[in-house]
Amino acid sequence: MRPVADQIGAACREHGFFCVVGHGIDPVLEASLERAAQDFFALPVEEKMRIAMQHGGRAWRGYFPVGAELTSGKPDRKEGIYFGSELAATDPRVLARTPMHGANLFPTSPPELREAVLEYIEAMTSLGHAVLRGIALSLGLNADYFATSCARDPLLLFRVFHYPAVTTSEDATWGVGEHTDYGLITLLKQDEVGGLEVKHNGRWNSVPVVPGAFVCNLGDMLDRMTRGLYVSTPHRVVAPRTRDRLSFPFFFDPSYDARVEPIDGIAPPTATRAHRWDDLDLDALDGTYGAYLTAKVAKVFPSLG
Repeated sequence: MRPVADQIGAACREHGFFCVVGHGIDPVLEASLERAAQDFFALPVEEKMRIAMQHGGRAWRGYFPVGAELTSGKPDRKEGIYFGSELAATDPRVLARTPMHGANLFPTSPPELREAVLEYIEAMTSLGHAVLRGIALSLGLNADYFATSCARDPLLLFRVFHYPAVTTSEDATWGVGEHTDYGLITLLKQDEVGGLEVKHNGRWNSVPVVPGAFVCNLGDMLDRMTRGLYVSTPHRVVAPRTRDRLSFPFFFDPSYDARVEPIDGIAPPTATRAHRWDDLDLDALDGTYGAYLTAKVAKVFPSLG
């Protein structure tokens, strides 16, 4: 495990991105999820809107059409479905009306989507814990550091995105504009179309599609916890030109009520933090992760309030 942890550490310091292989996620499950997603997005918009996000309430679950999600105030050129941990109405967090907690909205067609999503979330949760154990070891911490501190009850957010191909007559360059992710890590399954770009040393670089691999990138909270030693790197998605694109980002975030603080004993890098795309000072954050997240999401879907 030590050589792998060292590789993870080098990637986290230099890029904030790396590929995860040998992960044990069943390719049959991945294929089932992809087929069900394709079938759903092929439905008429009025059928997809039966599970629109406005029906999800404070849980922030459900479908949104192309242009309804904003990045840096600009509409994304994608549609998608928001999912999360499936919680019963009797769960204390649901009874307390905690944002981001509740039941998922599943369509009646295709019926296979529900089982595929719930099984995938379970599998990716285990993988997220495994990756965080590697990151902890790379920092010289106990392997269970995150599981026993800020991620005792991790907030799990899963998205299924569809990027329609852009015709040459359309003026659309970005499926998603420049941004960073909010939490600890994101594990991305992308199809062979690609289009993900990462900013490194002021230049944009395409992320190659590695068959069977997940792309892992670090979020703002891990950047904050390591005082910038491990970087939350800006990235974007180029709008596809030849065929539609599917992507499946799984966000493994701190507990909703966690106060995410810098890790004791980790010195900040000697270089000054680079200016962030959003002018945010991660070192100055205060409050819970839930407060940080809900403020961010409110800007992504301002119409939901």
